[in-house]
Amino acid sequence: MKAIAFTEQGEVDVLQYQEVPTPTLGTDEVLVKVKSCAVNYLDIHARRNRPEIKKKLEETGKPHILGSDIAGEIANISGTHPHLTIGQRILLAPCIPCGVCSDCINGYENLCDTQQLLGFQTDGGYAEFVKAPVKNAIPIADTLSYSKASTLPIAYLTAWHMLITRAQLYAGEDILILGAGGSVGSAGLQIAKLLGARIFATASTNEKLTRAKEHGADITINYADVDFSEAILEETNGRGVDVVLEHVGAATWEKSIRSLAKNGRLVSCGVTTGNIGEINIRKMYQKQLTLMGSALGTTAELRTLVRLAEQGKLVPIIDRTLPLAQASEAHELLESRKNFGKICLIP
Repeated sequence: MKAIAFTEQGEVDVLQYQEVPTPTLGTDEVLVKVKSCAVNYLDIHARRNRPEIKKKLEETGKPHILGSDIAGEIANISGTHPHLTIGQRILLAPCIPCGVCSDCINGYENLCDTQQLLGFQTDGGYAEFVKAPVKNAIPIADTLSYSKASTLPIAYLTAWHMLITRAQLYAGEDILILGAGGSVGSAGLQIAKLLGARIFATASTNEKLTRAKEHGADITINYADVDFSEAILEETNGRGVDVVLEHVGAATWEKSIRSLAKNGRLVSCGVTTGNIGEINIRKMYQKQLTLMGSALGTTAELRTLVRLAEQGKLVPIIDRTLPLAQASEAHELLESRKNFGKICLIP
């Protein structure tokens, strides 16, 4: 089969469109003919320098295939699974938890210490075919396109878990969404709109801010021109917002906290600009702020997202689709932040 794979980490030129063996199924696995695989910033980190990928390359001596956001049709199944059929349209849940630890048993598989991620610890969807555990296969309706389905497992699941499960955002609240043009930001924008919140969105260009308005932002802020925390306080008459969706890290951390109202909640899922952020502890307890982390989400949450997308209540934002062979271009677009919404690769 054809795939985008690499044998060493580095810049985009390490990604090679090449012939690799089609996956061989183990016990209770599905072979999926990939119809769409969305690109994530995690793919870029994996390609550049993530130690887990380096270890896999060294231990196996085989090329690594990226891609965690996968939609396609079942080409083969091992074992007896009456709920699945050859040719069935499916989406793959990205996490492969151990299934036996206390977190998995209690329904928090995204907290499993030994979980694997498709396209990270395993080969992924930058290929014509990919294999996964049967339990990861989620049927999708004909009304949901493969491209839209493939946007859901990482960015939309992450944003849903952040806003619904962790921050518990509700109608009428004010939320600040950083980097509204990115994958998690644009997903959060749609979810917050669905909930009925008032949305403040930041981006670095006026073009992205216009797009953010089109997708539900009420007030937009160009963070390249102004201090967004000052703009938030001005727009809210000094009150601040109830929730901040933070996925940037060190560069925005203090401003994000400053933007919070009393009893405000900051929920963070990423640190693309650095891991370390400072906080004024006195102000934190005086304003009774809540700071929380969030990582991906559960399969049950992903199934909810699938239903909402099938019903048209959530319409995934896709910047563009590209042929699989142009994966390098997709990475360059993502690295330069030229996209608004997801970029999908089509084998």
